[in-house]
Amino acid sequence: MSWHLHFLGTGAAHAVELGSSSAVLERDGKPLLLIDCGPDTLDRYVAAYGELPRNLYITHTHMDHIGGLERLFTRTWFDEALRGKTRVFAHAALVPWLQTRVADYPGALAEGGVNYWEAFRLVPCSRGFWLEGCWFDVFATRHHRPGTSFGVALHGSFVFTGDTRPIPEVLMHYASGQALIAHDCGWVGNPSHTGIDDVEREYDESLRARLVLYHYGSRADGDALTALGYRIARAGDRLVLADPLPLRDDVG
Repeated sequence: MSWHLHFLGTGAAHAVELGSSSAVLERDGKPLLLIDCGPDTLDRYVAAYGELPRNLYITHTHMDHIGGLERLFTRTWFDEALRGKTRVFAHAALVPWLQTRVADYPGALAEGGVNYWEAFRLVPCSRGFWLEGCWFDVFATRHHRPGTSFGVALHGSFVFTGDTRPIPEVLMHYASGQALIAHDCGWVGNPSHTGIDDVEREYDESLRARLVLYHYGSRADGDALTALGYRIARAGDRLVLADPLPLRDDVG
């Protein structure tokens, strides 16, 4: 069995030329889980796989990570074969924000008579979730305010932080073995995002060696991070992952 992490986009909110940050976990060359759905993510996904995503994980509800949900709603609602088939996994703390930001507009369709969530299968989670025999850990990150952003991990294979400040103690727990760590990082940090100085201050060499940086601000910033010796993700990259490790005793 082969595992890859396919980056559809790698840019910060303003870096539209890099694509909205999102990635697809692939198993044996087939998409298993889309992580985040920004304004251009759906087009990139369909171009890569020729179909709509069946499983979607949302890290947080800033629009550069959920701006594609309206189009996904429209595509699934008007195709009865697809309606209700896409599972949307999200931490339970995000459900009120998803409801407020994307589902609660008066009238999902102008004609009325449609409940937004009937187009999907919303799956709230807390510690994690099962998907096709795999357990995915879900963990809190540090982004703007507590309880609003959550990363996802497959034990021993990969960690995807979503938007975050440094979280070394969290990664020491969830990034087991040789797991690849896809980490938010720009050239300069701020109260919601990690900068390269934060990485070098907060993470030891063993963690830094497994980082793949994304959510940077421009191609020039990406080149500058590479010049420092860091690995960055670029849109279209398919990164080889280690096979998942056996389940821990504390999974669901």
